[in-house]
Amino acid sequence: MSPARESSFVYVTFIRTTPEKLWSALTDPKQMKQYWFGMHIETEWKKGAEWRMLFPDGRVADTGKILEFDRPKRIQFKWRNEFRPELKAEGFTLCTMDLEPVGATVRLTITHSIERAQSKLIEAVSGGWPKILSNLKSLLETGQVILRETDHSHG
Repeated sequence: MSPARESSFVYVTFIRTTPEKLWSALTDPKQMKQYWFGMHIETEWKKGAEWRMLFPDGRVADTGKILEFDRPKRIQFKWRNEFRPELKAEGFTLCTMDLEPVGATVRLTITHSIERAQSKLIEAVSGGWPKILSNLKSLLETGQVILRETDHSHG
């Protein structure tokens, strides 16, 4: 049997903020709703905790478990889509958020991967993450998001 290929998506952005402020935006549901098109994560925010991402109407979009929680440097999640059967069938992906101070900015690196070639889920998040992270960067730097829910479809 040949080894399974991996599908992965990596996004790097530099945000003019502090690691603590960026960490807060990544883990605070109120801020998350502003840049994540009304969605937010419910969890205890600690290693080993289960988490779930909710749509604005309360439906569960994604679920998983927090594998690493190193404030304000790194969060790693097991992540599974719950609302599209063909994506849920792919099982769990791995999502890592790395924060590294660089001068007056923080370099945020998002890596989302799965042990599967041509993953439909990785294809889906490859379209979603740039919108979410552009909003996050804009919110932290200017106090305003640049994309609204109407500019973003949930597939």
